[in-house]
Amino acid sequence: MAAGEGRVLWEPSEELLTGSKLALYMRDRGFSEYEDLWRWSVEDLDDFWRSIWELYEVGPEPERVLASERMPGAEWFPGTQLNYAEHIFRGRGGEQAALVHATESSELAELSWDGLADKVARCAAGLRRLGVGRGDRVVAYMPNVAETVIAFLATASIGAIWSSCAPEFGTPTVVDRFAQIEPKVLIATEGYRYGGRDFDRRDRVREIERSLPTLERTIMVPSDWDDLLADSAPLIFEKVPFDHPLWVLFSSGTTGLPKAIAQGHGGILLEHLKKLNLHSNLGPEDRFLWYTTTGWMMWNFLVGGLLAGSAIVLYDGQPDPHGLWEFAREAGVTCFGTSAGFVGACMKAGVEPPSLPALRSVGSTGSPLPVEGFEWVYDKLGDVWLFSTSGGTDLCSAFVGACPVLPVRAGELQARALGASVEAWDEDGRPLIDEVGELVITKPMPSMPLFLWNDPDGERYRDSYFDMYPGVWRHGDWIKITPRGSAVIYGRSDSTINRGGVRMGTSELYSAIEGVPEVLDSLVVDVDDRIVLFVVTSVELDEELEGVIRKRVREDCSPRHVPDAIHRIDEVPRTLSNKKLEVPVKRILQGGDPAKVASRDSLANPAALDWFAERATELSSPRAR
Repeated sequence: MAAGEGRVLWEPSEELLTGSKLALYMRDRGFSEYEDLWRWSVEDLDDFWRSIWELYEVGPEPERVLASERMPGAEWFPGTQLNYAEHIFRGRGGEQAALVHATESSELAELSWDGLADKVARCAAGLRRLGVGRGDRVVAYMPNVAETVIAFLATASIGAIWSSCAPEFGTPTVVDRFAQIEPKVLIATEGYRYGGRDFDRRDRVREIERSLPTLERTIMVPSDWDDLLADSAPLIFEKVPFDHPLWVLFSSGTTGLPKAIAQGHGGILLEHLKKLNLHSNLGPEDRFLWYTTTGWMMWNFLVGGLLAGSAIVLYDGQPDPHGLWEFAREAGVTCFGTSAGFVGACMKAGVEPPSLPALRSVGSTGSPLPVEGFEWVYDKLGDVWLFSTSGGTDLCSAFVGACPVLPVRAGELQARALGASVEAWDEDGRPLIDEVGELVITKPMPSMPLFLWNDPDGERYRDSYFDMYPGVWRHGDWIKITPRGSAVIYGRSDSTINRGGVRMGTSELYSAIEGVPEVLDSLVVDVDDRIVLFVVTSVELDEELEGVIRKRVREDCSPRHVPDAIHRIDEVPRTLSNKKLEVPVKRILQGGDPAKVASRDSLANPAALDWFAERATELSSPRAR
């Protein structure tokens, strides 16, 4: 246990204990303790999710809630019809801000609920003119700007299926994703500004177009945007079945092509209504920011803030440790969502945030927030509710995190989410308390993937989530459930690297790195917010070759995933089945016992792991180059 872990840093106010949305929900159902409410929510899935349906008046009384509880294959709310986008706008209107947005190259601006509704209706009409209808795929190569939100809501309103990538993604990374789902229309930015530099994306868009044979039209933003929105139209919504795909999110490509994860209108709607209202306590008076890109599920989650009637705050640009807090002050942000990496950068830069009178909560996700990060927030920001949260692209939500009626303890996530049957299991499937184990979900949640695209028999779906514990979802995180019901996350038990909202699996990095002729093999690990690359090369590793490797990663993958350090090795440690030992190497560099991180009997070349063990201290130092 880290020093200070579990120390109480914040207690909820009487207002939250009695008047928060979660407190009112608990009281109406006769619960005085959150743990008892959570237990009911996972032991009686039917009654719990029916209560969410009724609380937010999702639709007519359903005949059934959960027709089948098996995983995979759970069947939710059969026979119901709805539309995610319709619930965004239901009961909303007027001149109150719905979107608050800025970029490095544009000043802070607002778009009202009436203005948003008009633009979404116009965009939907434009998409229909292009022949887009129910089930067609619309993809976006766009930054986190108002046009992207408008295009998504328009796509959803007509029953088409959305997917997006951030414009810093390299062409191969984008094509690996979009080609799988065969889009009809591409909406793409001509350029963006990041870190004070302008990036022209027109040539890259043409490369993407050539690799997507199903494309019928590309809308360039801003050149074609006004034409797409030229026709005034009423805001109408295509009712679709509960499990009709809303969007396709992509995994990070840790092993092979990124998984194309289809999630449904109904499941995402219920999950986001629950998470953003009850757990995040958002409402019409809030301005909700989460720093993200369009290539991360947190962008989709941010848009979901509209379901609580909140204004969502979009910022596209470099997350400068000083500047982002100033932006939050200027935008009147009440809920500031960020990452452990950003908090760490603020600590290293000696940031002193400005006065933030509107701020009442801070969220952190992407990687575990250490005790020191918790302490920094309370030292610098004072009496705010800090919720560290953990979930995943696979459900577009959180399993553990925010709970406005519980205290905040250093290094801990407050509670397991309602309806999320989360446990820590050992390798034999035994539940653990106060010990680190695999994060598993033992019962279905409505926002779980409907299916993986191009996986007709479901084999890849089963292999991805149910290979270790049949019938039980293994998420791929290490977790400890405390006796209090709170949790501590210890990072991935597989390999994903998140940088500033851009999640990328190591296989995508390998594709770029090993495309350099001199690189014969490679291994990449993420250690304490540093990307450390190890390469087997046919020549000596000099500054010129390092430059070539970094350039390839920057152009083909993402500038945020350029290695911080590159080292030459003789061979990459591998299992007998030829898998690279990323996680064991990472644990060794974090101080783990080499004898415990991997069984030598399972290794094809155990001596290769010894090289890392002998140099662990040197390699894990930030000064190592």
